[in-house]
Amino acid sequence: MHAIVVIPARYQSTRLPGKPLIDIAGETMIRRTYLRAVAAVPAEQVYIATDDERIAQHCRDTGMQYVMTSSDCLTGTDRVAEVARLIPADIYINVQGDEPLCNPADIRTILDGAQQHPGKILNGYCPILDEEDFRSSAVPKTICRPDGRLMYMSRGAVPTNKALGFVSAWRQVCIYAFPPEALAAFSAQTSKTPIEAIEDIEILRFLELGFDVQMLAMSTDSIAVDHPHDVEKVLAVLARQG
Repeated sequence: MHAIVVIPARYQSTRLPGKPLIDIAGETMIRRTYLRAVAAVPAEQVYIATDDERIAQHCRDTGMQYVMTSSDCLTGTDRVAEVARLIPADIYINVQGDEPLCNPADIRTILDGAQQHPGKILNGYCPILDEEDFRSSAVPKTICRPDGRLMYMSRGAVPTNKALGFVSAWRQVCIYAFPPEALAAFSAQTSKTPIEAIEDIEILRFLELGFDVQMLAMSTDSIAVDHPHDVEKVLAVLARQG
């Protein structure tokens, strides 16, 4: 099975403009994410997907492979789908560009899962460890069937009890595996699907299109950088790691 890793990187972030090029302890965020990816797979299998010349120049300066994609992609997965139309592969691993602490072992988990579940869409998840993340709309919560297939994903605080309390919950880890056929169906949509648009969670488009998504257990290491205070969280972890 030939797999490539695609790291979508959009400069125009609503909550944190210029996010991929933000400096995090001497390395840009996109560079840190890339280095995590190449710790899991050979560098020739890793591509940055961007629509911004500033990010492309950074890739050239640092020796990272990149693919220029259009500026009208609805989501990062649409950007991966553009790469899939240019570079043939059996499976496309999407590692979000705002995951500078992504665990390379989790990428390998997705790769192993792709071998075990050929032709399936895969996504990672892990336990939520504190109530702050449970209540945060920035953290997508996952609801799975007993066999690990995704039932739903929400920015709301779910699952909860009658008192709306935090009992136990799980969050998405933004590492995915997509076969080319699923990407083609996903990117054929000219707008976000209804529930995807409400929740602003792109994996929901697959559910709305009738696809199953198999969830795989991963580490709790990832921190998605959506706001400036998330950068401080990442810096604190890096400081503890020395």
